[in-house]
Amino acid sequence: MKVAVLDTKGKETGRKADLSDAVFAIEPNNHAIYLAVKQYLTHQRQGTHSAKERGDITGSTRKIKKQKGTGTARAGSIKSPVFRGGGRIFGPRPKDYKIKLNKNLKRLARKSALSLKQNEKSIIVLEDFNFEAPKTKDFINVLKALGIDANKSLIVLGDSNNNVYLSSRNLKQSEVVTTSELSTYKILNAKNIVLTESSIAGIETNLI
Repeated sequence: MKVAVLDTKGKETGRKADLSDAVFAIEPNNHAIYLAVKQYLTHQRQGTHSAKERGDITGSTRKIKKQKGTGTARAGSIKSPVFRGGGRIFGPRPKDYKIKLNKNLKRLARKSALSLKQNEKSIIVLEDFNFEAPKTKDFINVLKALGIDANKSLIVLGDSNNNVYLSSRNLKQSEVVTTSELSTYKILNAKNIVLTESSIAGIETNLI
C-alpha cells in the first residue's frame, strides 16, 4: 500500500512510501498479541521479592513456656508465625517470571499490532529528520505539526539518533525507538505510530 510521506512541518513531500501488505495489512492474530504483551510485562518484574519464614528468623530455640497448665495454647518457639517478630507463613520467594516465545510468534504479534494501527489510520510516515542539537522544543514542534502532540506517540527511527532521542526524553507522552527496539507492547501502548522513511525497510526486513 502507498502512504504519503510528510515533512517535519506536517505537509506532504510529494513522495509515497510503500508499506508491505505482509506486515501492515495482515489479519491480526489477537492471541499472538496477548502472548507477546504478557511476555513483555512479565519481563519487567524483577522477581526479587522475599520474606523470612520461621526457619529464617534469628532467635532463641528454647521452649518459651511449659507445655501444660498455662490455660493457653501450646507454644514451643518464639519464631512461630503467631508471635510478633516470628516468621511469615507462606511468604513470597524469589521467582523468575520470564516466559519463552518462539521468534515466529513474536514476529506475527508485531505484524498484527502494526496492521491494527494501520487499520485505525494511526500510522504516519515522516521523512528522515535530525536536529542540530538536543532541544525538546524542536521535537514538540514536530509533534504539533503532525497533530499528535496531545496523544501518546511512538517515533521509529531507522538508526539511532542521539539528538532526536535526547530531545524527546523529557516527554512522557512520546517515545523514540529504533527498528530493533520495536515491540508489540510499545506499538499498542501508543495512540500514533510515526515511521521515518528509513525505518520502513528495517521493519520489513525484521518481520518478513
